[in-house]
Amino acid sequence: MNPKSLTTGKPIMPKVLNGTSTQILNDRLVDEYTAHFFYRTAANWCKGVGYNNAAKFFEGEAESELEHAEGLQQYLVDWNVNPTMPAVKPAITFGSLIDIVNKAYAIEFDLFNKYNQDSLKVFTNDITTFDFLQKYRNIQNQSVAEYSDLLNAAQLIDPTNLLDIIHYEEYYFKQG
Repeated sequence: MNPKSLTTGKPIMPKVLNGTSTQILNDRLVDEYTAHFFYRTAANWCKGVGYNNAAKFFEGEAESELEHAEGLQQYLVDWNVNPTMPAVKPAITFGSLIDIVNKAYAIEFDLFNKYNQDSLKVFTNDITTFDFLQKYRNIQNQSVAEYSDLLNAAQLIDPTNLLDIIHYEEYYFKQG
Protein backbone atom coordinates (compact mmCIF):
# COMPACT_ATOMS: atom_id res chain seq x y z
CA MET A 1 0.00 0.00 0.00
CA ASN A 2 1.26 3.42 -0.92
CA PRO A 3 1.37 5.69 2.21
CA LYS A 4 0.61 8.74 0.06
CA SER A 5 -2.77 7.25 -0.93
CA LEU A 6 -3.79 7.31 2.75
CA THR A 7 -3.71 11.11 2.82
CA THR A 8 -5.22 12.08 -0.53
CA GLY A 9 -8.88 11.33 0.14
CA LYS A 10 -11.24 13.92 1.53
CA PRO A 11 -13.12 13.01 4.71
CA ILE A 12 -16.78 12.22 4.29
CA MET A 13 -19.37 14.11 6.31
CA PRO A 14 -20.76 12.05 9.21
CA LYS A 15 -24.48 11.39 9.34
CA VAL A 16 -26.74 13.66 11.36
CA LEU A 17 -29.75 12.57 13.38
CA ASN A 18 -32.96 12.97 11.38
CA GLY A 19 -35.09 16.06 11.88
CA THR A 20 -37.99 14.33 13.66
CA SER A 21 -35.73 12.72 16.24
CA THR A 22 -33.79 15.95 16.70
CA GLN A 23 -36.97 17.94 17.33
CA ILE A 24 -38.31 15.34 19.76
CA LEU A 25 -35.10 15.25 21.78
CA ASN A 26 -34.79 19.04 21.86
CA ASP A 27 -38.39 19.25 23.10
CA ARG A 28 -37.66 16.74 25.87
CA LEU A 29 -34.52 18.69 26.73
CA VAL A 30 -36.76 21.68 27.48
CA ASP A 31 -38.99 19.45 29.63
CA GLU A 32 -36.06 17.98 31.58
CA TYR A 33 -34.64 21.44 32.32
CA THR A 34 -38.11 22.65 33.31
CA ALA A 35 -38.39 19.71 35.72
CA HIS A 36 -34.91 20.47 37.06
CA PHE A 37 -35.85 24.05 37.86
CA PHE A 38 -39.19 22.95 39.33
CA TYR A 39 -37.45 20.57 41.75
CA ARG A 40 -34.72 23.09 42.54
CA THR A 41 -37.42 25.65 43.42
CA ALA A 42 -39.33 23.04 45.43
CA ALA A 43 -36.18 22.20 47.41
CA ASN A 44 -35.61 25.89 48.14
CA TRP A 45 -39.22 26.35 49.24
CA CYS A 46 -39.11 23.28 51.48
CA LYS A 47 -35.83 24.38 53.04
CA GLY A 48 -37.27 27.84 53.66
CA VAL A 49 -40.25 26.50 55.60
CA GLY A 50 -38.31 23.85 57.51
CA TYR A 51 -39.18 20.68 55.57
CA ASN A 52 -35.57 19.54 55.55
CA ASN A 53 -36.27 15.93 54.52
CA ALA A 54 -38.39 17.06 51.60
CA ALA A 55 -35.74 19.66 50.68
CA LYS A 56 -33.09 16.94 50.41
CA PHE A 57 -35.48 14.72 48.45
CA PHE A 58 -36.25 17.47 45.93
CA GLU A 59 -32.55 18.40 45.67
CA GLY A 60 -31.95 14.81 44.57
CA GLU A 61 -34.82 15.05 42.10
CA ALA A 62 -33.34 18.28 40.66
CA GLU A 63 -29.96 16.60 40.21
CA SER A 64 -31.60 13.61 38.56
CA GLU A 65 -33.45 15.81 36.05
CA LEU A 66 -30.20 17.59 35.24
CA GLU A 67 -28.58 14.20 34.51
CA HIS A 68 -31.49 13.36 32.18
CA ALA A 69 -30.97 16.64 30.32
CA GLU A 70 -27.25 15.97 30.03
CA GLY A 71 -27.95 12.49 28.63
CA LEU A 72 -30.23 13.94 25.94
CA GLN A 73 -27.62 16.54 25.04
CA GLN A 74 -24.87 13.95 24.77
CA TYR A 75 -26.98 11.78 22.46
CA LEU A 76 -27.67 14.77 20.21
CA VAL A 77 -24.02 15.79 20.14
CA ASP A 78 -22.96 12.21 19.42
CA TRP A 79 -25.23 12.38 16.35
CA ASN A 80 -23.69 15.67 15.20
CA VAL A 81 -26.54 17.88 16.36
CA ASN A 82 -26.05 20.98 18.46
CA PRO A 83 -28.79 20.82 21.13
CA THR A 84 -31.16 23.74 21.45
CA MET A 85 -30.71 25.11 24.94
CA PRO A 86 -34.04 26.19 26.43
CA ALA A 87 -34.79 29.53 28.01
CA VAL A 88 -35.42 29.28 31.74
CA LYS A 89 -38.80 30.46 33.02
CA PRO A 90 -38.96 29.27 36.66
CA ALA A 91 -41.92 31.37 37.82
CA ILE A 92 -43.10 28.59 40.12
CA THR A 93 -45.02 29.09 43.35
CA PHE A 94 -46.11 26.61 45.98
CA GLY A 95 -48.87 26.70 48.56
CA SER A 96 -47.92 23.59 50.50
CA LEU A 97 -45.93 20.39 50.46
CA ILE A 98 -48.96 18.58 49.02
CA ASP A 99 -49.13 21.22 46.29
CA ILE A 100 -45.53 20.38 45.35
CA VAL A 101 -46.29 16.66 45.24
CA ASN A 102 -49.39 17.26 43.10
CA LYS A 103 -47.44 19.41 40.64
CA ALA A 104 -44.49 16.99 40.59
CA TYR A 105 -46.83 14.10 39.76
CA ALA A 106 -48.33 16.14 36.91
CA ILE A 107 -44.84 16.91 35.53
CA GLU A 108 -43.70 13.29 35.76
CA PHE A 109 -46.90 11.89 34.25
CA ASP A 110 -46.71 14.41 31.41
CA LEU A 111 -43.11 13.38 30.69
CA PHE A 112 -44.17 9.71 30.87
CA ASN A 113 -46.78 10.33 28.18
CA LYS A 114 -44.41 12.39 26.03
CA TYR A 115 -41.63 9.80 26.08
CA ASN A 116 -44.12 7.08 25.16
CA GLN A 117 -45.60 9.14 22.32
CA ASP A 118 -42.13 10.14 21.11
CA SER A 119 -41.05 6.51 21.08
CA LEU A 120 -43.99 5.62 18.87
CA LYS A 121 -43.09 8.43 16.46
CA VAL A 122 -39.49 7.28 16.00
CA PHE A 123 -40.06 3.51 16.11
CA THR A 124 -40.52 3.03 12.38
CA ASN A 125 -37.79 5.38 11.11
CA ASP A 126 -35.14 5.61 13.86
CA ILE A 127 -34.89 2.43 15.92
CA THR A 128 -31.63 3.61 17.54
CA THR A 129 -33.35 6.65 19.05
CA PHE A 130 -36.27 4.40 20.03
CA ASP A 131 -33.79 2.22 21.92
CA PHE A 132 -32.19 5.29 23.51
CA LEU A 133 -35.61 6.50 24.70
CA GLN A 134 -36.25 3.20 26.49
CA LYS A 135 -34.10 4.41 29.39
CA TYR A 136 -36.24 7.54 29.68
CA ARG A 137 -39.50 5.58 29.46
CA ASN A 138 -38.29 3.40 32.33
CA ILE A 139 -37.21 6.41 34.39
CA GLN A 140 -40.60 8.06 33.88
CA ASN A 141 -42.44 4.87 34.78
CA GLN A 142 -40.51 4.73 38.06
CA SER A 143 -41.10 8.43 38.74
CA VAL A 144 -44.84 8.13 38.18
CA ALA A 145 -44.95 5.18 40.57
CA GLU A 146 -42.92 7.07 43.20
CA TYR A 147 -45.18 10.11 43.10
CA SER A 148 -48.25 7.88 43.04
CA ASP A 149 -47.02 6.42 46.32
CA LEU A 150 -46.59 9.92 47.77
CA LEU A 151 -50.09 10.88 46.63
CA ASN A 152 -51.58 7.67 48.03
CA ALA A 153 -49.89 8.35 51.36
CA ALA A 154 -51.23 11.91 51.31
CA GLN A 155 -54.74 10.46 51.11
CA LEU A 156 -54.18 9.12 54.63
CA ILE A 157 -53.68 12.52 56.23
CA ASP A 158 -55.60 15.73 56.73
CA PRO A 159 -53.61 18.23 54.61
CA THR A 160 -54.94 21.10 56.74
CA ASN A 161 -53.52 19.59 59.94
CA LEU A 162 -49.94 20.74 60.48
CA LEU A 163 -49.05 17.72 62.62
CA ASP A 164 -50.24 15.38 59.87
CA ILE A 165 -48.13 17.25 57.32
CA ILE A 166 -45.06 17.17 59.58
CA HIS A 167 -45.48 13.42 60.08
CA TYR A 168 -46.01 12.91 56.33
CA GLU A 169 -42.86 14.90 55.52
CA GLU A 170 -40.76 13.13 58.15
CA TYR A 171 -41.95 9.63 57.25
CA TYR A 172 -42.28 9.72 53.46
CA PHE A 173 -39.33 11.96 52.67
CA LYS A 174 -36.81 10.34 55.03
CA GLN A 175 -33.41 9.69 53.57
CA GLY A 176 -31.98 6.20 53.17
